[in-house]
Parts: sequence; structure tokens; C-alpha cells
Amino acid sequence: MARTVADAGEFGLIAEFTHGVEMPVGVSVGPGDDCAVFTPRGDVVVSTDSMIEDVHFKRVWSGAGDVGRKAIASAVADVEAMGARPTGVVVALALPADTPHDWALEFGRGVRAECETSGAALLGGDLTKAPVIGVTVTALGDLEGRPPVLRSGARPGDVVAYIGRLGMAAAGLAVLTRGFRSPGAVVRAHRVPEPPYGQGALALAAGATAMIDCSDGLLADLGHIAEESGVSIDLLADRLDVDEAQKTVAAAIGGGDPLVYILTGGDDHALLATFPATTAVPEGWTTIGNVRSLDEGEAPGVTVGGSPWESDAGGWRHF
Repeated sequence: MARTVADAGEFGLIAEFTHGVEMPVGVSVGPGDDCAVFTPRGDVVVSTDSMIEDVHFKRVWSGAGDVGRKAIASAVADVEAMGARPTGVVVALALPADTPHDWALEFGRGVRAECETSGAALLGGDLTKAPVIGVTVTALGDLEGRPPVLRSGARPGDVVAYIGRLGMAAAGLAVLTRGFRSPGAVVRAHRVPEPPYGQGALALAAGATAMIDCSDGLLADLGHIAEESGVSIDLLADRLDVDEAQKTVAAAIGGGDPLVYILTGGDDHALLATFPATTAVPEGWTTIGNVRSLDEGEAPGVTVGGSPWESDAGGWRHF
């Protein structure tokens, strides 16, 4: 019979997860004590993100390493969206007792791989038993003496720009739910997001007035900026490039508009930001819209080409 996590035991698994983990400068106590200890250079930002089996991922769709990487990426993207430098994560993992030991080890390797990519150290966490797999990641970041970029700073006259992928994970989910495994690009995007690490701090330095990571969809997340800033945001549809793989998926499952994946699909964790029109957006960012003041009686929101987006799909909602 294959070895399970119950056979390995709580502290055995923790030791396997953290063996050989190196701590960056500023971290004086890492995994193994009641708390980690680190010394930031500026204000600390903190965010928590959870993933539950069969809600955010399925084992039949994603390998354990994919789940580990996705858990870290989705949490660290929030740190990036504040303009901070990721410093560390703590990971709480809940597993059924009969989970294969190999699955847990692969998950740990995925966590460590994404930590290395993002620049966030694995500082510790928790391990417990549960009916289904659950992962909660708390991510920490250091503003290094800079002010955070909030959702509430967009001003009329600003431009809207993004960096990263848009709508690829949503297209991947669309094919996976229908039992397919291609196109490979969108399936991989669903399994493992690729946040543009390091770009949050660059956007802050370039004068970003507001920023958010695209976890729930372009319309929904820019809608948060519009509401918090008290403005209207208009997207330019001709600036939103649809990938060939997204066109293939749309054609294969009914011939719908592939733009829906870009406008309403989350889980890619691109960064969305507003910048003063007089400021050049950072290299690699794409300008896709404008911020304007509200007309009398108008509510904050997002339009596409000057008109509301007419679709049943409006972005991810948990409830």
C-alpha cells in the first residue's frame, strides 16, 4: 500500500517541506519556531488567500506541484498590487489522512519553486487534517519606505494599463470543464498563474495612482478601482489582444466572443494600474483605457468602448 501523509506524520511532513530552505537577509528566525522573525525596511503589507479542493482546483486537472505554485502565486500577487517587494509567506495546509505522501511532497516542491520565482521566502506555516485539501497562504511584503498604491487613487485623465496574462486561465477552465486538455497554453494558465513579479514596485516608482491584481476578471477588478476612486473607467476593445488559443476555445465550445475570457476571466493575476497621462507607463505594460470623471447621477463603473458590457458573465463571485 502506498505511503500516506498519516504515515509520515505532521512533524515529519513539515521537516520534509522545510529541509534546506534558506532565509533571505532580514529574516533572523525561519521555520521551526512558534513564529518567524524578520526586520523590514519600511511598512509591512500582509494578505491572505485560500484555495479549497473542488472549488479552486481539482486533483484530476492539476498536479500537486501546480496546486502549490498556484497557492503562492495568487497570494503574492496581492503584495505586488500594493507596490511592495514580496518578503515571505506562511502556508497552512489541510489534508485528508489518506492523501498520498508523494502528493504532499510534490505540493511542497511546487510551493518552494514559486517562492523562489516570486522572491518570497517560505517562513513557516501549519499542517492539519481535514475532509478535503485546503491551502491558506499569508503573504508578506515590504514597502521599503514607499507609500502603498491603493485602489482609491485613480483620477480623471489617468490611463489604464496592465501587464501579465488576461483571460487565459478562464479559457483553460472552459475546456477542462468539458473534459478536454487542449489547447495546452490555456490549460497550463489555469493550473499555474504567472504574476508579473517585480512589476508592482516598478509601477509604484513610475507613478501609478491605483493598482489591483486581476484575480476576479478585468471588468470586476477595474470596477473595484472605479468604485473606490469614484470614477468611471472606459476600456478600448481594440487594445485588448485576444490570444489564438482563446479564439480556438471560443470556436470549439459554441462560437462565442473570445473577448469574454479577457473581460470576465480571473485567476491570471495580471497587474492592473492607472497612471497619470503625462507619465510614461513602464516598459512591458499595455495601455488599454482611460479614467474619466462621473457625469451627474452616474455611478462608478467600467465601460467598454463607451458602453456597458452586455453579458451574463461579469467576473468571478465566491457566493
